[in-house]
Amino acid sequence: MPHRNSESSPTAASDAAVHPLRVRESLTATTGMYPVDSRPHVVIVGGGFAGISAARELADAPVRITLLDRTNHHLFQPLLYQVATAVLNPSDISVPIRWLLRNQANATVVMADVDRIDPAAKTVSLDNGTVLLSFDYLVLATGARHAYFGHPEWEQHAPGLKSIEDALEMRRRFLLSFEAAERASAAGERDALLTFVIVGGGPTGVELAGMIPEITHQALKGEFRRIDPSSARVLLLEGGPRILPSFPEELSARAQRDLEALGVEVRTNCVVTDVGAEGVVANGERIDAHTVFWGAGNQASPLAKQLGVPVDRAGRVQVDADLSVPGFPDVFCAGDIAATATTEGTPVPAVAPAANQMGALVGRNIVRTLSGRPRETFRYINKGDLATIGRHKAVAVIAGAKLHGTFAWLTWLFVHILYLVGIRNRLSVVVQWAYQYFTFQRGVRLITGTTVHRLLKASKAANDKRRAA
Repeated sequence: MPHRNSESSPTAASDAAVHPLRVRESLTATTGMYPVDSRPHVVIVGGGFAGISAARELADAPVRITLLDRTNHHLFQPLLYQVATAVLNPSDISVPIRWLLRNQANATVVMADVDRIDPAAKTVSLDNGTVLLSFDYLVLATGARHAYFGHPEWEQHAPGLKSIEDALEMRRRFLLSFEAAERASAAGERDALLTFVIVGGGPTGVELAGMIPEITHQALKGEFRRIDPSSARVLLLEGGPRILPSFPEELSARAQRDLEALGVEVRTNCVVTDVGAEGVVANGERIDAHTVFWGAGNQASPLAKQLGVPVDRAGRVQVDADLSVPGFPDVFCAGDIAATATTEGTPVPAVAPAANQMGALVGRNIVRTLSGRPRETFRYINKGDLATIGRHKAVAVIAGAKLHGTFAWLTWLFVHILYLVGIRNRLSVVVQWAYQYFTFQRGVRLITGTTVHRLLKASKAANDKRRAA
């Protein structure tokens, strides 16, 4: 969707003057030393794909926008796993939200935590209730986090992948395992440290699993003296009958064969019943592993439940056809927080194109409401499904065509470069990918945080426990 920016001028700047955030006061219009702004106030919560698309769609609308986000950056989540596997820097796939909206005179960006929403009173509470922000229209686009199926205690042992912090934690644990294995004194310790378990056979799990063997066989080759990184064991555990369940069966089978050719152990119909510091239990079998990554489910932002309307099992709001919240026509949900269906009756997938389409529709419907026109109904346009497995290995469905192998892999590369925000990010990612392709190296192998000694101590205690048993 093209970005329609308002023209910059002294008059426009004055009309869109930043309103002060006042403690426990309505902020629909400003007073005092700031000019009163009677334009309808649109509050957008979340600076992801849906939130940014909604803001851009309102660029020429007679409204003032406040976009709230707990971080200062917009993140390109589809490439987050490449930060986790030391291919890309966090800055390669993120840009400041303020930079994205810098030329949109009617938009103000506020970095804050939203802790309560009152749709009836049309207010949003920020930063533990210290600020109360009123709105005329609300767009809730806060996305989702990983779900642990009623076991939140598993998260400390099996991080998911939704934020830069998640990716950096994954990278730290992954690289630290090899350092600890190099110092481990017992074979049992080394085996557990060099075992990597990925729970969930969706695109995230498949892409993580496919990336690890290239690192262990190529990037780390010859760097250690007491261990052979290529001996690392990678397991992909999927609770359903096949990996990539949203893809056609033949492509799922192809992806599994490609993973197995890389040395990944793919287990389907494999249900994880316990996750701990020493590994996982799946189908009754104990798998000793100190590094477990989670990609098995999503749970919508808890802010969705504050609207007091029906939500599905994943916590998503069951929105009306125009993406408004039932009973609150001026409150909208977009992106991973909204539960809606395709024209075929299947759930709209939690992917970036769907979030972009939802955000844009919400923006158009606000404009239509202001002009007295009927609202549009959301109709998801599936632009295709893509998943990469490894070098020259990928699967894709585009316009009904089923692709695999090198052509699908090149298509995946092109599409992701195309959708990245900013010329700098595109150039940086291309350079990093070219470096990795020709050298098999990873340019971002930095370990921060916990020292190797702490992991080594934990692995020794776990090994002693296993031997005693």
